[in-house]
Amino acid sequence: MTNTQVTHIQIDNYGPWTVTPEPRREVDLQTLQSRLYADLSQLFGNRDGYVFFTRFDNMVAISNGIDIEAHELVQESVSNRYPVTMSLGVATGRSPVNALGTATELLQEAGSAQDQHRREILKGRPIDDEFRAEDDIQLAHFDVDNATEKYTDELNEFDTFINIEQGYAELMQYMRRAHDSLSFFVGGDNIIAICPDLDREAYRDAIEHVKQAVDVQLKVGVGRGASASDAGMDAKHALEECRADGKRVEFAF
Repeated sequence: MTNTQVTHIQIDNYGPWTVTPEPRREVDLQTLQSRLYADLSQLFGNRDGYVFFTRFDNMVAISNGIDIEAHELVQESVSNRYPVTMSLGVATGRSPVNALGTATELLQEAGSAQDQHRREILKGRPIDDEFRAEDDIQLAHFDVDNATEKYTDELNEFDTFINIEQGYAELMQYMRRAHDSLSFFVGGDNIIAICPDLDREAYRDAIEHVKQAVDVQLKVGVGRGASASDAGMDAKHALEECRADGKRVEFAF
């Protein structure tokens, strides 16, 4: 049984800020977004969490083990270093989709993402330590079979990018729709999915769906842990087993 804690990260009033007092250079906005993502990745990562960038003005963290005080420190660090602030919604659910839905509702109830008066909201409740378990998070690490040989060394970079992104888009939608999971592109040909308690057949189903839909072949290693970091490392080791023995699905537990 999984128990995923999700933090929805949302930059306050970001859209209006980007054009006030006049439109800002896109290169400056891209630099701010990438640096903020890197800092948040480290701030949550130092506490054994994972952050995924989604749209950059909105991000999603898997934050099991990170309490409200730690979330406050993350907010303070960002406000001290950046010209923008951010609001955080924290929620827990048996499925990651439900947890994120609740975390998002907490922010929406506090005001619009473009409300100039909404600043540094922090709402929600982390999992109490007494209710945490060693198998709270199930994390799946997918990658594309032979991506270098099939795409990187054969196609130009944009066509390679199209193929990888098609596989990601199809997997992201299918895992959300069929298996209540949240999937995120993390670079190269890698996708990380935060999942409820899924069995091998569910992962085989997802891989077969992507193959049939867009002709991209995936494999996946699956791990479990009390934190995103623990589950992620187990999933990486399981994926290495896939690469070594040619399996499509490998569990670390």
